[in-house]
Amino acid sequence: MHNKINEIKKNESSPRVIKNLFDKDQISKFLNLYEQLPTTVHNKKQNVIKKRWLKEYGKELEELFYSKLKNEIGEFKYDNLKTDNGEEIYGLFQESYNPIGLHIDGGFNFEDLIYKQSLIPLTPVGSTVIFKNRYYGKSTNFTIDKNELEITKLNYGQNLRSNKHIGMFGSKPFNTKDHENYLKHENIDNLIGLEIELVYEWELGSMLIFDRTNLHCSSSKIEGKKIGLTTFTKK
Repeated sequence: MHNKINEIKKNESSPRVIKNLFDKDQISKFLNLYEQLPTTVHNKKQNVIKKRWLKEYGKELEELFYSKLKNEIGEFKYDNLKTDNGEEIYGLFQESYNPIGLHIDGGFNFEDLIYKQSLIPLTPVGSTVIFKNRYYGKSTNFTIDKNELEITKLNYGQNLRSNKHIGMFGSKPFNTKDHENYLKHENIDNLIGLEIELVYEWELGSMLIFDRTNLHCSSSKIEGKKIGLTTFTKK
């Protein structure tokens, strides 16, 4: 668990959505930036393409992005994975063809004072589910799949696999209506004890901000593919 849990908790707040933060031209610039960036990972099993926002790309756009995010959450430092040369990156673009499963983005260093993460949709169809439940460990994919749980050889930046969430939040079965509406891709037994706080319906120009301690995942809502930009921060 993180060493600064009490300080992390002091900075926590409810997830929120800021509408009309970016105009159509700015969204187009983000998409153009995405096309220019080299592919970092193409996970064919998950059917997701990830691209790191490298420092030498889109400097003017980064200044815009930084100022808008700072205006919403105050002073922060980026806490994204480094390049092979140890250089900072600004965020992570993900092009997904399947929903992303239940996880937490707590980072990989227990000394860090983790803070907020943001999501900017760059395609109009999709939604993200934020749970009330919180976890204070490292970045982790939560699963009851035995094959996934057996994966222990992880590359740099890959999430841990764990079923520790089962029983951590009680034994109340997950709401069947919510499962049908939003989370049909998840095994309902993997959601025991969880409760939805917010379902963020993707809308171009908006931004979702939430704590890095919140469990979350994609909803089942997807049409072909979706592209989003995520940034992780610390104090």
